[in-house]
Amino acid sequence: MTKTYSIGQAAQFSQLTISTLRYYDQLGLIPNLQRDASGQRLFTATNLEAIAMISCLKNSGMKIKAIRQFMDWCQEGDSTLKLRLQMFQDLQQSISQQLAQLQQTLAVVNYKCAYYQEVVNDGTEAQVCQRAVSVHTLQARAK
Repeated sequence: MTKTYSIGQAAQFSQLTISTLRYYDQLGLIPNLQRDASGQRLFTATNLEAIAMISCLKNSGMKIKAIRQFMDWCQEGDSTLKLRLQMFQDLQQSISQQLAQLQQTLAVVNYKCAYYQEVVNDGTEAQVCQRAVSVHTLQARAK
């Protein structure tokens, strides 16, 4: 007999809310989700793996409609392997672009942290600003 988990246990394992799991079930995102005689959802290890994949895709920024398409393709079998590969290649490219953007943002934030640490150490922005103006003036003269 296959081990099953309640929706509360599934929520705990997946770190999602019970209402989110219900929503995913209503959308048909969780394949082959069974119910007991009283209508309670019974989650298997396979369902928990599907939920983990859904969470990963959602965290990547993928829209629910695309996640549903992916889950449907998984159910359709090997005939959709190339489609799934293309989906993940597109997702990989999108995430790489997001990561590059975040790295640029982090560089600015790191600069500002260093700037404000220096300002706090000096107790004023005046000296830091004066040094910055001097550096820019020297750079302009060097050109």
